[in-house]
Amino acid sequence: MKTLFASLLFVAALTASAQPALTIYNQNFAVVRERVPLDLKAGENEVTFAGATAQVEADSVVLRDPAGKVQVRVLEQGYRADVMSQGALLALNEGKEIDFLVRDQNAKEYPIRGKVIRSGYNPGGEAMSPIIEVNGKLRFSLPGEPLFPALAGDGILKPTLAWKLAAPQAAKFEAELGYITGGLDWEAAYNLLAPEKGDVLDVVGWVTLRNSSGKVFENAAIKIMAGDVQKIAPKPAQHDYNRLMQMTARAPAETVTEKAFDEFHLYSLPRAVTLRDRESKQVEFMRASGVNAPVVYVYDGTGMFSTYQGGMIRDPAYGTQSNKKVWVMREFKNSEANKLGLPLPKGRLRFYRRDDADGRIEFTGESHLDHTAKNELIRVKTGDAFDVVGERVRMNFNGNNRQDFAEEDFEIKVRNRKSEPVTVRVVEHLYRWSNWAITQKSDEFTKKDAQRIEFNVIVPPDAEKVVTYRVRYEWK
Repeated sequence: MKTLFASLLFVAALTASAQPALTIYNQNFAVVRERVPLDLKAGENEVTFAGATAQVEADSVVLRDPAGKVQVRVLEQGYRADVMSQGALLALNEGKEIDFLVRDQNAKEYPIRGKVIRSGYNPGGEAMSPIIEVNGKLRFSLPGEPLFPALAGDGILKPTLAWKLAAPQAAKFEAELGYITGGLDWEAAYNLLAPEKGDVLDVVGWVTLRNSSGKVFENAAIKIMAGDVQKIAPKPAQHDYNRLMQMTARAPAETVTEKAFDEFHLYSLPRAVTLRDRESKQVEFMRASGVNAPVVYVYDGTGMFSTYQGGMIRDPAYGTQSNKKVWVMREFKNSEANKLGLPLPKGRLRFYRRDDADGRIEFTGESHLDHTAKNELIRVKTGDAFDVVGERVRMNFNGNNRQDFAEEDFEIKVRNRKSEPVTVRVVEHLYRWSNWAITQKSDEFTKKDAQRIEFNVIVPPDAEKVVTYRVRYEWK
């Protein structure tokens, strides 16, 4: 009695059709979706597909009818990546004699016969020197270019997926093949241009797509996923890719569309992109003008954002270091009112100013932007000020391990050697204990959190501003 899947064995080799689609994550992987034609007979069919990448995660493969009309069962799936190469063919001919093509100093070619004692090919491991016997002598190198017999047997030229599919009845349709692969990545970068004087910026955002997957994607529909998606790191792939070629695409007339997707953000590029293997390509994905991003000067006299480690700190010498550098920062809100308002994927921010003397732009600093939701404040450091310097000195300390309190006085000086006034945020960390009080102060301050206060001071041109305060810690 016949079973449903034993009636007929059909063998087919598939090639991708229509437009491939990629969703690329900035963690060096992507989801690939391609349409492949299937012409199945009723029963069991053997099908191969040689269009996958060299870094496909084989157990992520999904093969389905996107219309949901044909019920196809995958009885068995195999993945082969042992593509033919010189090393692999030498290994297949170990113990055999083959011809080697030799060129002399006059570029004349002639063959010599040699026996492959050891190929040196070691898939997944460190290669060894080949051993070739020529005229009864062993050579630890190839005597020339090896000439192999015609490829026979089940050798493959590209990574290949193979299935045994069961169909209840004959069906001809375009199936969707989807899988996760390594070797595809993207990164955002932002160029921010300001005039020589002023803080209103033009912003251009680029996304760089990188392909080292071992496959060319022709006219692919591309989406990029922004966010920290949890992904188990695969084992390192055994591939040696050359340095990526680089190609820049001009900004499209259309705009990138964006939407919230699960807990992340999904951006769709408006035009199909051809992404060759070992290529990187830049595509503009956002542009804004009139973004208000004022320069902010910050003086953190301890040279760090926070020194508090928890617990009482009674050591009199702790936290008395002085950093003279005043940080230059840019601060702007990612809002529609500020000509932005698009969820921004993480990437590099590069700042430029235009020199009014010749109209050329000059690089003035860069920083890293983390994934930033709309309406969030962006504050990034672009460098250290040249003409604004700080100095921090502890003037007095009163306290020891036998007392239930400690008091210390600080003097912070900020000098401005510019020809115009500057406003400086003087940051102080109250690092000894959570129970503290400011008992004396020269200027008003703002409490930013349990261990940090800020003085916002204006320093006139070519002048010095002195800030003093006394803090008392209670150990009770």
